[in-house]
Amino acid sequence: MEGCVMRAVIFDLDGTLCDSAPDLRATANALLRSMGYQPLSLEVIRSFIGNGVPTLVKRVMKHSDIEFTEQRHAEMTATFERLYSENPVAKTVLYPGVRDALDMLKSRGYVMGVCTNKVHGITLQVLKGLKIDQYFDAVVGGDSLPTRKPDPAMLHDCIKQLGTEDVWYVGDSEVDSETAVAAGIKFSLFTNGYRKSPVSEIEHTTRFSTFADLSGFLSAVNEKTVTL
Repeated sequence: MEGCVMRAVIFDLDGTLCDSAPDLRATANALLRSMGYQPLSLEVIRSFIGNGVPTLVKRVMKHSDIEFTEQRHAEMTATFERLYSENPVAKTVLYPGVRDALDMLKSRGYVMGVCTNKVHGITLQVLKGLKIDQYFDAVVGGDSLPTRKPDPAMLHDCIKQLGTEDVWYVGDSEVDSETAVAAGIKFSLFTNGYRKSPVSEIEHTTRFSTFADLSGFLSAVNEKTVTL
């Protein structure tokens, strides 16, 4: 690690390490069909991702004109999570270059973690199903603490588990950016994930469009904004 400024990297999961939208869409549509509603497109479901399953379900309800009550929302969320947990990696794939990037970081001695609004149990299923669970020393999910991102508590907890304050957070969305800013750590934006805003409107320290370029931001610690 001599000469390296950064010692830890924490990743978001959905839209950052993997494209999980097809499985989330399949689950949402199975739930909707069971209730007599029409399925939703991949583009619509992708736009709902980022704040955890309860928020995704709430957005599905609104889009499908399903009357919202706390009880109905809780029941639909529980059913969604049950259906999703049955096979959360049927259609989910790693983004190109992710495994090579993780290998590179590990070979350089970095410790790595995952901080995601996906519930912890399903997060572990996804990491194991994609065969990347061995890279991570800490995994914090959306139900690990009382709050979710963009509250920084999850990220602080992941940092504490990794045992270093010298950390980058890597994510793809406005929520990830807000979380990193609130936590006071550097943020690298993956621009080809599930973001809804232009890159210029999302606060970041560095940005990259493919994981083949991920190593580029390792030397950009002192740069305010770097295009990779």
